[in-house]
Amino acid sequence: MKEKIISGKDKFVSWVKRVNTKRDLNTEKYRKTNLFLMLFFPFFICSMAEINQGKYVTSYLSFLVERPSVMLFNVIIASLIFCLFLALIKKGWIAILAETIIYMAISTTELFKYGTNGNHLILSDMRLARNVKSLTSFAYIKISPELIIYFAIAALYVFLAFYFNPKIKMRPVKRIVTSVGCIIPCAAMILSPAFSEPIYSIFNINTTAATNTFLLNEKFESNSLLAFLVETASESYENRLVEPDDYSEESINAVLDVNIEGSGDFNDGTKPNVIVIMSESYADFRAFDELDVDDSYYKGFDDAAAEGHSGTLIAPTYASWTVRSEFELLFGLPVRGLQDPNMPQRELAEREQPALAQYYNDWGYETVYIHPFEKTFYSRERVYDTFGFDQMIFHNDEESDFTVPVEYFGTYVDDSTIFNQIEKLVTETDEPMYIHTTTMQNHQPYDQGEDPNDEFNNYLQWIQHTTDGLTTFIDSLKQIDEPTLVFFVGDHFPSLRGETSVYNQLGIDGENCSIIFEQNYFLWSNYDADYSSVPDEDISFFYMPYVLMNIIDAPRDEFIQKMNDYMEEVPVYSTNYDSETPDNEELDMLTYDRVVGKLLSPSPIPEELLNEDSED
Repeated sequence: MKEKIISGKDKFVSWVKRVNTKRDLNTEKYRKTNLFLMLFFPFFICSMAEINQGKYVTSYLSFLVERPSVMLFNVIIASLIFCLFLALIKKGWIAILAETIIYMAISTTELFKYGTNGNHLILSDMRLARNVKSLTSFAYIKISPELIIYFAIAALYVFLAFYFNPKIKMRPVKRIVTSVGCIIPCAAMILSPAFSEPIYSIFNINTTAATNTFLLNEKFESNSLLAFLVETASESYENRLVEPDDYSEESINAVLDVNIEGSGDFNDGTKPNVIVIMSESYADFRAFDELDVDDSYYKGFDDAAAEGHSGTLIAPTYASWTVRSEFELLFGLPVRGLQDPNMPQRELAEREQPALAQYYNDWGYETVYIHPFEKTFYSRERVYDTFGFDQMIFHNDEESDFTVPVEYFGTYVDDSTIFNQIEKLVTETDEPMYIHTTTMQNHQPYDQGEDPNDEFNNYLQWIQHTTDGLTTFIDSLKQIDEPTLVFFVGDHFPSLRGETSVYNQLGIDGENCSIIFEQNYFLWSNYDADYSSVPDEDISFFYMPYVLMNIIDAPRDEFIQKMNDYMEEVPVYSTNYDSETPDNEELDMLTYDRVVGKLLSPSPIPEELLNEDSED
């Protein structure tokens, strides 16, 4: 047996040697073929990437005819990348393989991303690569015959390059010079507007500022995948967060030179529980009369609103990036003040953060954060640990912090499980509670129901299940002998599939999409709460924490007072909703100071924690 194994190994080694000998001969014998394979490759891989993400060859041909200058730009960028790989590796087939993997992976990610939520891929999305397991639970991934064919064609090109074995002969100095020569223009396209802007103009690439998701998608239609990725990366870098020019302790003190109003005595000492429920993808589609959505889907919401108070908030996001809405509710600050990052928690300074839980802690509240999903997603456990929560409750299949039975509805944890956990915390805790929960039940995918392809009606069934649970939850709170204030809102309108989504059917575009950022909310209490301070007009998400503070008559410092002043002066401050609203330099500076800067404004963080940060 051992002799047979050795004999088999020898045969394999001998075969490999023969193949490599043949390939070495091909390098010299087929020089013209090898030259063609390398010269043609940048155009080939750009074409395959565009065909793959667009699904159909006809779409690619239309793009090629209508936007040839953009395709030329794509080929030039691909050529620079290919030359860089060649200079580093020297072996043509490995360089071809590397770039093929990158381009086909990017185009496939774009294909699935747009097919899942109607949003196109940008380079900053790659930050979520470490959460690929979680992301696959959201996505509609369908391996179509076309996808297999396109990958087979790309693989065939790699095989031909392997067989004919193109190589370059270049001395180390020339390889270094070539590598640097390829890197510099690619980097300059991203990092230097003075370089990139004329280049974009020459190749007729659309550089229109995309102030909302729909305008961004329209830019994609103009630039297609590859140029879109490069141009949006340039735009993102140009709009990166930087320290304000006049940021200083004197400037912050000048901004916060205000007269503090209100008694701040919790209505003679009564501290109610404050429950914040940010419901994943919860949205009221009755806003669109043409959809004729039945009221029964929203009955639980409507009943609670009728007993309390309701209004409209302006969400900072649509279809995805829940952490944008979550940031605004947790900090009471606008993501616009951070230049609208998709993941604002990535911008935070590595220190204790003055999130609103810190205030509630200072007022004697027990603070809890609840999210029925993986603690590592968006790095929540690590980042939110600096927000001042006494307890954080997460859940995944392997590990759960919940102390009530966990039930599922569809793919994710049932909202009623969240409601039960909140009720248990309130009844078992002696101190007043501040609880923030970000739910998961209504997250995509919406392929579970009578018709897997009827996303919208399946979504409405999920919404009805949430509102039914709300009815039970509210009834339970009525029986609790503790004053409790509940605030409920959806984080954003849901992600729905690309071309077939209800948004396309409604004709939503970059000019008429403001309604998509309007989120109905309700306030409800089991005691006689005073809602007279709640604004009648629409306000941005980040003002709502101060509305809650006003209802419970919480103490104010200069910062809280200033945010209340802004609520009257600039009720809506959201790039996605209204990019025409001018920048508020003071509000932006305060936002920078509290989460990125030196925290010069009044802070609820305990002195000993601030001292720890300063020592570090």
